Amino acid sequence: MTMLTPTPTPEKLAPPGGRGRRERRAAELAARTRTVGERLTEIGAQPTAQVLKEYGVDRAGLCQAEVLDRQERHGLNTVAHERAPRWYAQLARAYANPFIAVLVLLAAVMYWQDPADPGVVILSTMVAISGLLRFWQEFRSGRAADALKKLVTTTTAVQRRAGRGALPTTVEVPMDQVVPGDVVKLGAGDLIPADLRLIGAKDLMVSQAALSGESLPVAKADVRDGEDNRSASGDPVEADNLCLMGTSVTSGTATGVVVATGADTYFGSMAGSLVGERPQTNFDNGVRKVS
Repeated sequence: MTMLTPTPTPEKLAPPGGRGRRERRAAELAARTRTVGERLTEIGAQPTAQVLKEYGVDRAGLCQAEVLDRQERHGLNTVAHERAPRWYAQLARAYANPFIAVLVLLAAVMYWQDPADPGVVILSTMVAISGLLRFWQEFRSGRAADALKKLVTTTTAVQRRAGRGALPTTVEVPMDQVVPGDVVKLGAGDLIPADLRLIGAKDLMVSQAALSGESLPVAKADVRDGEDNRSASGDPVEADNLCLMGTSVTSGTATGVVVATGADTYFGSMAGSLVGERPQTNFDNGVRKVS
């Protein structure tokens, strides 16, 4: 069985002149997105039979043993996302504020001049209350968001077999359990669980606003061998026979084989730029300068 390996992380591209860690990370993510896009474009240009052969699957789907093996090799079908820090890290971050630093400095000077000055107690109380309020609001909102995530479970229809000689059946599995080579069934209203190469489609319309910004859905089709395919443009979003994670079906039905999951998807390659330390806004810079 031939299997495409996960997309390797490209070499780091450090911008000249030492422009900082954020610029280097942006360059690395942009290079990774280009690499993933080129690989998907190549898959879209290949005949359907060749794609199925490379992923070691047929139209009947994977058997359970193959699914477990691929889950162990490729991991869960999840992309990079923000994780709430520990409570003590949130508490320390709540006090990492320029204005709080100014108040602490003023309280220290007042105490040095006159330990009995009531202003020391007032300023210390202001610092403690403001930090605790900020910590409690962030901590409570984080817990509420986690509880909401647990209430929402998104599944997708996958065609699988109990064994090699068994007949295929369509089952609903959580989206994070999808593996490369899975044969996915799509219908109106379904979310695309991973990057798919269509092997069958009927009147399929897909909303790609999350990736392309287009408000109107676009038509997708199982492009037969030898037919023209818009994937030749080099953009996997424009490929007729590719459906990418982060998009959704508005009408029609389709069947596709999963060619990438998790961070190896086109959407996953871009998700890394949305997590991590947020950039400083003009307001943050203004507060720092004033302080």
